[in-house]
Amino acid sequence: MDIFDYHARIASDAARPLAERMRPRDLDEFVGQRHVVAEGGILRTAIEQDRIFSMIFWGPPGCGKTTLARIMASATRSFFVHFSAVLSGVKEIRGVIAEAHNQQKLYRKRTILFVDEIHRFNKSQQDAFLHHVESGLITLIGATTENPSFEVISPLLSRCRVITLKMLTAEDIAAIVDHAIKDCERGLGDLRLAFEEDALSHLIRIADGDARMALNSLEVVAALCENKTGPSEKDQQRVISVADLERALEKKALSYDKSGEEHYNVISAFHKSLRGSDPDAALYWLERMLAAGEDPLYIARRMVRFASEDIGNADPPALTLAMSAMQAFQFLGHPEGELALAQAAVYLATAPKSNSIYSAYGKAQAAVRKAGSLPVPLHIRNAPTRLMKDLGYGKNYKYAHNYKDAFVVQDYLPEDLKDRLFYTPTARGYEKIVKQRLDKWRSQKKRSKQNSNENKPQ
Repeated sequence: MDIFDYHARIASDAARPLAERMRPRDLDEFVGQRHVVAEGGILRTAIEQDRIFSMIFWGPPGCGKTTLARIMASATRSFFVHFSAVLSGVKEIRGVIAEAHNQQKLYRKRTILFVDEIHRFNKSQQDAFLHHVESGLITLIGATTENPSFEVISPLLSRCRVITLKMLTAEDIAAIVDHAIKDCERGLGDLRLAFEEDALSHLIRIADGDARMALNSLEVVAALCENKTGPSEKDQQRVISVADLERALEKKALSYDKSGEEHYNVISAFHKSLRGSDPDAALYWLERMLAAGEDPLYIARRMVRFASEDIGNADPPALTLAMSAMQAFQFLGHPEGELALAQAAVYLATAPKSNSIYSAYGKAQAAVRKAGSLPVPLHIRNAPTRLMKDLGYGKNYKYAHNYKDAFVVQDYLPEDLKDRLFYTPTARGYEKIVKQRLDKWRSQKKRSKQNSNENKPQ
């Protein structure tokens, strides 16, 4: 490399986004996902032993899917191909397969194919490399933010191990940002940056578990701080404030203390206003959060949870509306999508309330913890084979549709729990109708058992 190549490379590196420059080069630099990369973890073991298997990384944006694939690429002796499902099709897949044959034949190397956003491949595109994954010619590593069960064809999914990655924690994001502002080689160490505590907390909230978003935001605010510094102040430490972040990212921060208590106070006030059927207060706290730069999808997720926890079957469409509001915001974004969140908040606040589902599920969880894995009653077991039928699987099962009103008295719980009741509906909203049905069915069941006991021989 001559002097011109060297300077060209330096200029090229400087032009790359901070998030790309700071991408970890090995597992020791990698932050987060300890459940798979810690000593003895499945990925660390596979990388250290160079025994990479076909897998699909499933996790939220910025959690490390692509980075882990690149670490594998640098650590393995295999031929590595990075493939974008957005930009490529069947023709490109065939080219990769042809090259994989060459690598195997000429260099005795296997090919690792990393497919970013694999959920964007249609069925025919996934079918194109299914056989080659099965034969071992290609080791597939897919990355997706979507549930692979719905987005990846079953034959391909059965040949891959799904590795679930988690959203990065606030501590993870803090560590990534700290490394970036101290690294003089690839990061911003030369700028001598530091954060006020409230400012760092605000940046972490904005990132919402996404390392790429955190570093992109840091890069923007760092440029702002560098530009406002005079020549005589170049060597002084630059302290980033909340005001700097607000100015650079155009996201206002309301009063949050270092522990984030006010953040939780406001979301608590919003939730309790919904539960208390006060749409005016709910709208106020909703706007407080949006104005503070809270992630709207975080608010939407809380409303989806609320629809099940505090409304349930008293108004079943509440859950549908909450989900629709979240999707509407994803589709419209700011500011148009905010109205969908407001609509959902008012609907949830004014809907009839019931926590019966929440309570019933808690009782069911407690029963499972206490009783363990009780056997499934024989009469409701699946019986696809002759042996299972001979063993009594499915024997004496009563098909409900053969009876009046599609209801027949029959036990469905394990023997030790057969009379246990978990769900007790209220008399509010639609749940009043559910209660009437259940009362009728439970009454029939009770009378039937009483008659059976009376007719038993003494």
